[in-house]
Order: sequence, then C-alpha cells, then structure tokens
Amino acid sequence: MKREIIQTLDGSTTIHIKEWDECYHSRFGAIQEAQHVFIKNGLSFFENKAISILEIGFGTGLNAFITFLESQKRHQKIDYVGVEAYPISVEEVGLMNYVSALNAEKEEAIFKKMHECIWEKSIVLRDDFLFTKRKQFFEEINDFDAFDLIYFDAFGYDVQPELWSTAIFKKMYNALKTDGMLVTYAARGVVKRSMQVVGFTVEKLEGPPGKREMFRAKKK
Repeated sequence: MKREIIQTLDGSTTIHIKEWDECYHSRFGAIQEAQHVFIKNGLSFFENKAISILEIGFGTGLNAFITFLESQKRHQKIDYVGVEAYPISVEEVGLMNYVSALNAEKEEAIFKKMHECIWEKSIVLRDDFLFTKRKQFFEEINDFDAFDLIYFDAFGYDVQPELWSTAIFKKMYNALKTDGMLVTYAARGVVKRSMQVVGFTVEKLEGPPGKREMFRAKKK
C-alpha cells in the first residue's frame, strides 16, 4: 500500500496510508496524542516504579521514544517491548521530525538506534531502559503475566477490526500482570465490549486533541 509522510496539526509528522485513508498517529497532533494517551493516562500511573511495557504497533517509534525521554526525566527503570509486523523503511524513519519537535537533539542517536537495532534481541539504551523489538503479528503474541502496561496503538477499527477482537484482547489480558493496565486512543462500544468479555474493567477518559474519548482497561 502507498504511504506518504504528512504533518499533523501540532507540527509533528506521521505516515498516511492512502488506500485506507488511515494514519499511524492522529492528524490533530501525533506528539500530543502520544503524550495524552500513553504518558498522561498510562505511564504516569506507575510513578517511581520499575515497569515493563508492551507496545502493540511500534510503527514510527514515537511512543517508544517519548517513553524513553520520560524515563530519563522521571529516573524510572523501564523494560520496553515493541511489536510490529510491518516495519517502516529507513527512508521513512529519516523523514520523521520527532527529535526536533521534542527538542531532543541530544537523544537523536537513541531514536535511530531504536529503528536500527536487531529484531528479537534486547538492547540496553541506557542503564535504566531495556528495549526490544519483536517482528510479530499481534495474533502470535503469547506472553503471560509479563507486563505492567500495554500501549495498544493498532490501526483503527474501521480498517482492521480483527485487531480489536475478543481474541486479541484475551492475549492482552493474559500478557498483563494483575493490576496491569492497557491504554488506547479508541473509544468504540464494540471495543469496550470485547475488553469486558475477557475480564477487563474499562474506564472511559477524555480523549486527546481532536477526539472526545479514549479507554483505559485494568486487569484485576
């Protein structure tokens, strides 16, 4: 499918898939969405705690990079695993403006390393940040009791409803530790029902810019 780089309303870039008219991040602001959904409503609930994070849809690396930057500010130890079935190209990585948009020029090498490192192998980006990329279809995930937090950032329900199914959320539920959380930009009734069927307690929250609501799900 044909992909193009576009600028979102907060000035940060994302990838647009023309055939689906679907973007990797919100058109209203890629960085704003990541900070609101995954940091404010996810990572911030684990202050002063060493945690493990599973990202469903590593994509451009934006969520991982922002989480790395936050870990340095918070002095928080994080074990981060990003899952992606269709990695973006080296050329596309070079067109992402996240380093400059986040005023993170000192950490540019980290962003590049996230994309250039070997798949399936854990690397130490800093003493307090372990990073792993897994080239894997979401249907193949079989982790159990392994993560404190899941960033669920799959493509939208309209274009890939199978990624928002009960079967997928059962895998997410199994992958989380007790009291673990899953956060996502989504807020559709069908998604909520799929989460609840597998045992999640689902909370509806204010969404990021351009979106009224989002979900946070907890495993008890």
